[in-house]
Amino acid sequence: MYFWYRFLTYLFYPFAPIYLYFRKIKKKEDSISYKEKLSRIGITREKGFLIWFHVASVGEAMSILPLIESCIEEKKIDKILLTSITLSSGNILKKRFNLNKKVFHQFLPLDIPIWTNKFLDHWKPNLSIFIDSEIWPNLISQISKKKIPLLLVNARITRKSFDRWKLIISLAKKIFGKFDLCIVSNKESEDFLKILGAKNIKNYGNLKFSKIKTELNNKLDSNFLNKIQNRKIWCGASTHPSEEIICAKSHLKIKEKYKNILTIIIPRHIDRVKTIYEELSKLDLKIVVSSNLNQVDATTDIILVDSYGESLKFYNIAKYVFLGKSLAIALIKDSGQNPIEPARLGCKIFHGPYVSNFVEIYKYLNELGISKEVNNSNELSLSLVEEFKDNKPKNLEIAEKIETYGQNILNNVSMAIKKYI
Repeated sequence: MYFWYRFLTYLFYPFAPIYLYFRKIKKKEDSISYKEKLSRIGITREKGFLIWFHVASVGEAMSILPLIESCIEEKKIDKILLTSITLSSGNILKKRFNLNKKVFHQFLPLDIPIWTNKFLDHWKPNLSIFIDSEIWPNLISQISKKKIPLLLVNARITRKSFDRWKLIISLAKKIFGKFDLCIVSNKESEDFLKILGAKNIKNYGNLKFSKIKTELNNKLDSNFLNKIQNRKIWCGASTHPSEEIICAKSHLKIKEKYKNILTIIIPRHIDRVKTIYEELSKLDLKIVVSSNLNQVDATTDIILVDSYGESLKFYNIAKYVFLGKSLAIALIKDSGQNPIEPARLGCKIFHGPYVSNFVEIYKYLNELGISKEVNNSNELSLSLVEEFKDNKPKNLEIAEKIETYGQNILNNVSMAIKKYI
């Protein structure tokens, strides 16, 4: 099976620049990502121990920020290379570490042997770490051949991806067997990885529970904060198609009781913002996109977030958050979004019944008494009305428990990684 995968990537090789060029036209790539995905590297590899982290997208990028901070403090590590695939994750990582000379970012080349080999020969990483479920067979095989220690950290194998890997079980065992260590984020992933051929597996919990020591600038403009200081605020976060309408209808029902309600909708994919805006406008709601917060006034119903990496700013001003991909029936087989970020900030979490990807996390939050399942917009609105009645402050005691829990996970993961340094 691996032979055919490798063969197909060689066939794709002449067409890859064209493929990336069309992605550039669609604004899914820029001039930098275009070159770096063809393994045209413009950064010099300096001497010293280099640890390399690879993430796919925004969620994975955010999850390893505490781990990167831990590695920055480690004197044995001279340089930290971060690679990603999406523009949004690249922008977040560059913005976060642009002043740190120890850390630099580039986009990962396509999984074509000529380019991945060139990438590895240039960087010569002393330790390579893949995050979550980011698997590239050619690259992993070459890392193994070059005898570079290879770790899979915060590994998450969903039922959907496990079922796909089972169809090519021989390739799965060949690839997962090459990892020197797999640190999983939950028990389900631990069980799946054993079947898929991983050998050395540790389960410390989900790294996303850990806290960034030097938080990003998560404060909103003071003029905006003054405008909304007397509003009752909640968020609909990581929403997918149909869920924005559910949030909007909930807003209208809550508004019957509280005229000063303000709903913040943070879609999972911001390329849908224009469509969402048009859909919600039909409900006679006054909507302002987050890039124009100066336009918010007392009549604003909904703030629609139109940029990545802004969620924490809005979680900071909300006591209640509905997490999406949990009421969309079309996504039931791959359902749920990670509720850890708002929970860490003391928010109460509402979610639909479809959370198959994060069952263990929701179970933990339910045990802490800060999550609740709802089945439709009516239940969501009624639950929020009840919460607003009490006018309770954020649950900082629970936030502290989560922070301690997350710090223990980070400590264990960091100790496991340092054995390879």
